[in-house]
Amino acid sequence: MVKEVFKIIDFSILLYMLYYMVTGVFAFIKRRQVKKYEIKNKFAVLIAARDEAKVIGNLLESLNRQNYPKEFYDVYVIPNNCTDNTKEISLSKNANIIECNYQVKSKGEALQYAFNELKESDYKAYLIFDADNIVHPDFIKEMNSCLNNGYGVAQGFRDSKNPGDSWISCSYSLHYMIQNTFINLSRMNIRQSSFINGTGFMISKAIIEKYGYEAHTMTEDIEFTVKSSINNCKIAFVEDAITYDEQAVNMGASFKQRKRWSIGTIQCLGLYGKSILKTIITKRRFVCLDSLVFLLAPFLQLASVAVFIAHIIACIVSDSYTWMINQVGSVAFMYLMSVALSVMVIKVNNKKIKTYIKGIFTLPIFMLTWIPINIAALLNQNSKWEKIEHTRNVDIEKMLKINC
Repeated sequence: MVKEVFKIIDFSILLYMLYYMVTGVFAFIKRRQVKKYEIKNKFAVLIAARDEAKVIGNLLESLNRQNYPKEFYDVYVIPNNCTDNTKEISLSKNANIIECNYQVKSKGEALQYAFNELKESDYKAYLIFDADNIVHPDFIKEMNSCLNNGYGVAQGFRDSKNPGDSWISCSYSLHYMIQNTFINLSRMNIRQSSFINGTGFMISKAIIEKYGYEAHTMTEDIEFTVKSSINNCKIAFVEDAITYDEQAVNMGASFKQRKRWSIGTIQCLGLYGKSILKTIITKRRFVCLDSLVFLLAPFLQLASVAVFIAHIIACIVSDSYTWMINQVGSVAFMYLMSVALSVMVIKVNNKKIKTYIKGIFTLPIFMLTWIPINIAALLNQNSKWEKIEHTRNVDIEKMLKINC
């Protein structure tokens, strides 16, 4: 019976890997994107900020320098639980302030408050950023084109502003580059739905009015993606709308951040798993299957570790080490494949190998550290939102020179 369970788990993991390999291939099937710049829509830019005085100035400067008519967008900062001068810096950079009249507990709550405050406005869509971001000058222009093409939700290209700071920040950068290319771009190329991944995304006012933006989990971006799949609302990927995001540089901050993501993923599966499964069965939507596979990732990873450990114990007890020798070879092969994938994605995105050298060889280790994170997330579902300190002070001019 135990062997049969192991076989089922092994087969499930194999299917999981094959699923992403097959869907990732479509990243190389180029789809011609029709640009529609003529019609100018009005946007509200929303930034939830908690003690972000060190970095928010550069974000606001990059937003003030957009290649888009200034009369067609307004910037709003939503300071919450601040003890520094985030609000004063925002005002000095010509941003509007939305004051929350109660203590919000998360970014999702702050955004929900802002949507409610602006519901009587004439904006066509909202653009959401984190305070540590800086934004490419063409971001709003490209999102406007996407809105004109009929999409109500869109994710931009999430790039990094500090890949060279440490092996951890470099691994994060490669992780997002892989997600941009082999998940979001591949799905956009076959006219399927992409994934919202935290920052640099657009939601039309019509979508908010129809479906709302209630955040019940610790990851409002994953939750909104899942609800969009259930509602058959496709999410576009706008490759030319680039956001440069600050990545964590040490394991302490990374552990806290990724634990929150894992908890949110598990919460989403609990809240929406039945609805997703029902929609897959009754409506046969690929987008819902895509969401379900994504939400199952923490459980499949932990199951694979459990099977691996069980096999090792069985080998020791039986004095048969053939399986272990094979596994060492498999691990070495997987490591080399990860290195090759990192080099490939860097080249595909026209980046410089030397900038990401720290992450090319350590990305597999970074991914393995998700194991204790997922275990901690399963054992403690009541973890509260904790602030990640942002200090990387880079302006848009420097960022554009690095990436030219």
